[in-house]
Amino acid sequence: MTSDLGPMIEIVRPARGSVPVIVSSPHSGQIYPPCVLSETRLHLNQLRRLEDAHVDRLFDMAPSHGMPLLKALFARAYVDANREPSEFDQDLLSDPLPAHANGQSAKARAGLGTVPSRISGQPIYRKRLSLDHVEQRVRAAYWPYHHALQQLIEECQARFGRVLLLDCHSMPSFNANGALSEGGSDKGMIDIALGDRFGSSCMSSIVRHAEAFLAGQDLRVTRNRPYAGGHITAHYGRPHLGVHALQIEIRRGLYMDESKLRLHSNVSDLKAMLGGLLDILSELMRESTRMDIAKAMPAE
Repeated sequence: MTSDLGPMIEIVRPARGSVPVIVSSPHSGQIYPPCVLSETRLHLNQLRRLEDAHVDRLFDMAPSHGMPLLKALFARAYVDANREPSEFDQDLLSDPLPAHANGQSAKARAGLGTVPSRISGQPIYRKRLSLDHVEQRVRAAYWPYHHALQQLIEECQARFGRVLLLDCHSMPSFNANGALSEGGSDKGMIDIALGDRFGSSCMSSIVRHAEAFLAGQDLRVTRNRPYAGGHITAHYGRPHLGVHALQIEIRRGLYMDESKLRLHSNVSDLKAMLGGLLDILSELMRESTRMDIAKAMPAE
């Protein structure tokens, strides 16, 4: 199905050194397979509204900080890796919803499931898709992403004992009260939203330090509002097993022209700030690893 499209994911590993942090960008891909483009009712620019455009570029310094960067190359309109593997909208399918599928989640009902069916209420496709076709997409793109992520986590945990997964996204402008903004001044907008599934996916001290650092950069930071973390954060975040997962959402207006999806000329300033955040997270994880080692050493 996708043999002519090349790799669907990319892992950029550190050239040297390593720290117990993994950076993930599941929504910044721009591969739109023919099965999407030939069947869509919408213009490509409309499909691209689903992307977290350029987020992989915002974090492309991660390997130089000792962190592997995993990024989806496939478009979110093709498959959404930040969903359950079978979060399907019945309105998308020409076949009955299978028993193993979750068609009742809020995301599936909104048309934003594993294979999105609607954008802002508009149907993406001219006709319904077969279950076989949708499941082929999942096999082609969804599982390679998650198998790679699981492997990176296992490698990192085997080396350090614990790991932090930073799952990176972008968001439209929200007002301070969490309501979607319809435009206007940047004043009062939420700049960064951190999601830890209300404390269940990540050690609280990690979130506190990240929040304090970002707020210290004159950014308006919220926690678990308007996003608390998606499937990746919920599925992989197991602090009691040494795996911490934190979602970060960056307001798109901070780094690009949202209508043209074009990066601002001063994006290097934001990237430098995000590099500082990676350093903070790296030191926190290394310190917690050193504490684990010290606890394990026999008393003299």
